[in-house]
Amino acid sequence: MGIKIKKTKLVKVGNIEIGGGKPIVLIAGPCVIESQNYVLRTAEKIKRAASDANIPLIFKASYDKANRSSIDSFRGPGLVEGLKCLTKVKQELSVPILSDVHTEEEIEPAAQVLDVLQIPAFLCRQTNMLIKAAKTGRTVNVKKGQFMAPWDMKNVIKKLTQSGCKKTLLTERGFTFGYNNLVVDMRSLVIMRDLGYPVVFDATHSLQLPGGQGTKSGGQKELIPDLVRGAVAIGCDAIFMEVHPNPDKAKSDGPNMLKLSQLPELLIQIKTLDSAIKNLT
Repeated sequence: MGIKIKKTKLVKVGNIEIGGGKPIVLIAGPCVIESQNYVLRTAEKIKRAASDANIPLIFKASYDKANRSSIDSFRGPGLVEGLKCLTKVKQELSVPILSDVHTEEEIEPAAQVLDVLQIPAFLCRQTNMLIKAAKTGRTVNVKKGQFMAPWDMKNVIKKLTQSGCKKTLLTERGFTFGYNNLVVDMRSLVIMRDLGYPVVFDATHSLQLPGGQGTKSGGQKELIPDLVRGAVAIGCDAIFMEVHPNPDKAKSDGPNMLKLSQLPELLIQIKTLDSAIKNLT
């Protein structure tokens, strides 16, 4: 008998299938919307790289980074203008869209545009947020808090399912390990997958050094390819990566974002490894 990867529930986002033993999916985009033209150009290049590697893409960009280290940090264009930008990307490139929601009031208007509502790690236990997101009928991606054990995500799942959510994704983004540091326990991917829902590995935030530069976070972006390959080898259902044309000049999370020019080669590696692990032909 061969070694088989345990299958999770199948979650559909538009025409994209996540979990259920299906090929890996990419969730990628810049940390924050810096401008309409910038986000559209970046999305076009990411889509081309994903298409060349034959990996389905869900585009990600934040309209508001509400949990930045400093009050002076760039947060993005805000809900109204940000959703307009994401609508344009969705219409012109025909890709599903994911973004974070930070308050209950944002959820309803965001759900009119977003295909996937993402609950940030710091808010993963906020019951009212989860209930309201569940009731939109959209896919809900919950990032496991840096303070939570993977098995405790069963309580998050229960809140969502009892509130009517039929499409749930769980994301690993590292665990707080002392001050200004995160580590990835790859066991978390296996443990959360055993809860029955598709598991996403956030390769870039897992390498963040929260608040590590005083008024902003640091990061170890040079390790992104290594952690990605490890997570794919474990059999995760999707990879989440923040990608930027020039991370050193990014307005948010530059130290832990992948440089766009590195993406095509890494996606080819991801596709090859995923096919081998899942015995896909």
